[in-house]
Amino acid sequence: MGRTRASARAAGTRFERSVADYLAATVDDRIDRRVKTGSKDRGDVGGVRAVLGGRVVLECKDVARTDLAGWTREAEVERGNDDAVAGVVVHKRRGTADPGEQYVTMTVRDLVALLTGSRPS
Repeated sequence: MGRTRASARAAGTRFERSVADYLAATVDDRIDRRVKTGSKDRGDVGGVRAVLGGRVVLECKDVARTDLAGWTREAEVERGNDDAVAGVVVHKRRGTADPGEQYVTMTVRDLVALLTGSRPS
């Protein structure tokens, strides 16, 4: 039996919670899963900051098909909605539930923002 819409949403919620809890325990206890906000979505996990300041948007994906271009576009929109310095995609690595072993995808511009604390133009 394939994944239903409800089971997909539940898997996504569990994945977001897993990532948020891991980051809260290892980085900053203010990091938490965000409530969905509709068209002005600001990412799935809140409270994430670049080393030198500035918010970082995390978009979490637990899906069967990879769509890096679409996901990074979505993270960029949410970065803008949150006025964050970077938008990062955390996506499920098949074969492991360990949140520390999941994949992260971002543009080089987002990497520069994480490393310097400001977004290059």
